[in-house]
Amino acid sequence: MNTLYDSESFAVVHMEANALPEEAETDNGLPSGIVLSTRGLPVPTLERHGFEIVDKRSGKEVYLDGSWAELFQQHISAWRLNTPTQEEVEDTLERYAELAQNPVVIH
Repeated sequence: MNTLYDSESFAVVHMEANALPEEAETDNGLPSGIVLSTRGLPVPTLERHGFEIVDKRSGKEVYLDGSWAELFQQHISAWRLNTPTQEEVEDTLERYAELAQNPVVIH
């Protein structure tokens, strides 16, 4: 989990569901979480990631995964190439925040 953006209005967190700590290894030297088939080969797993956007003004959040996460990742990549102003970032987040229906709950 990495915080990508935090302002008075929004917070954006990148969630890597299958991310494993580098030091996490099992007895056989493989990273923990790797499942082996009966033939001893690693079973492929779908790598999933997503982005949580919190609209601090409304107290709601939206979790983007799948194609929504890919679209948002394209915005982030474009921002790395052409550094946007805070206003441009907030305008983009505002559009995604319109999808927010879930109240923010502290776990």
